[in-house]
This record gives sequence, structure tokens and C-alpha cells, in this order.
Amino acid sequence: MCGLFGTSRNPNSCSGAAACIEEESTGNGTLACLQRGYRADAAFVPELSGELFTRGEVGLIWARITVKGDPEHASGYVGVGTNAIERAMALWPYIKALEAKWNERKSEVPLYCDHPFPVRVNIGEIHGGEWTSSVPASAALNVRVGLMPGFTQEEARREIEDAVKNGGRDDPYLSNNPPAIEYFGHMSAGYFVKHAEVPEDILRRAHAKITGTTMREVVTSASSDTRYFNLYQDTWGVNYGPTVEKARGFDERVDLESVKRVTKTMALFLAEWCGLADDRA
Repeated sequence: MCGLFGTSRNPNSCSGAAACIEEESTGNGTLACLQRGYRADAAFVPELSGELFTRGEVGLIWARITVKGDPEHASGYVGVGTNAIERAMALWPYIKALEAKWNERKSEVPLYCDHPFPVRVNIGEIHGGEWTSSVPASAALNVRVGLMPGFTQEEARREIEDAVKNGGRDDPYLSNNPPAIEYFGHMSAGYFVKHAEVPEDILRRAHAKITGTTMREVVTSASSDTRYFNLYQDTWGVNYGPTVEKARGFDERVDLESVKRVTKTMALFLAEWCGLADDRA
């Protein structure tokens, strides 16, 4: 779930809050809000960012590569069949190779030039097999692919499909039984925050007042719902939140002092944005 704060500079209608589901799975909760016509002058997304202003985020593509096998009993007393799981895993090195290839192009995106590893290609799920003593009839790899700003989904999909095709080219079975590729869930472009000089300046002052430090920026290899405001509504959207450790790990945790600072910073931002006095903040 992603908390969204839509704000207006009209003091009589200064803010509204929404909690949209599916930020992790698709982002379609936020997209649905925008499609229904909800609009504000700014959107403040408190996604975990280490108290940094998130200048840019990658896009995301989820792809499912499915291989159909030729099932038989594992004993091979009739034949040996074709193991779908083994064939699917043989494709993975070709898909993973896209990561290094795309990261070599980071110089084409100036704000990402100094990022150590902007694009990640991750195999997040493997589904396959029907019974331990049977040669698997099917297998699927669910893959998450990052996409730097400026690179199109069409270009990335074409390269994913070429990688799968190249992986099966020298395999007699796969060349005659090509894997299927399905895109599901995430399909979004990367972005940079734009048209944001005024709210950025307000946030920078609020951050300085609460933390006593100059607000720093970051470009990230992750993505958040902020993209929809920037890409499709031409609305200033910022991802600015507290510090996290071991994100999505067994012992994920958030720094509570950081949560307090971010909460105060958000309050000061909203107060000035809406034209309210901030002497009580």
C-alpha cells in the first residue's frame, strides 16, 4: 500500500489523502485514481528514500517466460521426455545478460551516469512441475526488469524476446517449441521529476529546518507510484520518506527517528504549500 497526499495551493482546499493498493504489484491503484479524474497540484509519496529527494526512478517490466516440456515418468523406462524446468533455466543466462548490456548504456542518461548499477534483471519466481517422479510438463520464470528513463518499453520487450529466442536457438527442442512470453503486472517507463521548482524549494526549506542539513537528491534503481503523476498527469510528484534497512528482507526495519523527522518535514511542507502559518510546527 502506498500513501498519497494530493495537495492544492488553495487554502480552502489544501489537501487530501489517499491510500492506494497495488503499489508493489502493479501501481494500478494509483493509476485508477488518476483515471477517475482525481487531480491535485502536487503529490507527496512517503516511500522509503533515506530522507533523500528522489530525482529519478526506473521503469519496470514484469515478464513471464513459459516453457512447455514433454512429460514422461522420471524412470525413463519408455523414453526420457523433455524437462521443462531444465529448459527454462537454460534460458536464464541469456535474459540475465541484458542487465550488463543495459547498464553499459547508463552514460546515455546523464543523471544515472554515477549510479553504480541502475538496471536490475531479477528472477523472482519459478513455477513448474507436477509431481516429483515425473518429467515436468511446464515451467515459468517470472522476471522483473528495470528500465532507465529514456528507454522505451517497446525497446526493452524486443530485447527480452530476442534474448529468449537466442537462448533456444541451438536447442533442437526449444527451436521447435518456442517459449511463450507474457507481460503482466508492471509495464511502466522511468522518469525524472519535472516542473517542480516551487514545491522542491518548499521541501528543501522544510527539510533543512527539521534536520539542520541540506537536502540531497538520489536517482534509484527502484520505482514507486510517483511515476504516474509525473508521466501521465504532468503533476509534480515526489518520493521522500524515512530510512529503511534490509528492505523486503526477513528483518526489514524502519528508523523511528527518521520517521519522526520525515513526518515533521511533511507537515512543514503542507503548511507552507497551503499558505498556512508554520510557527507551531
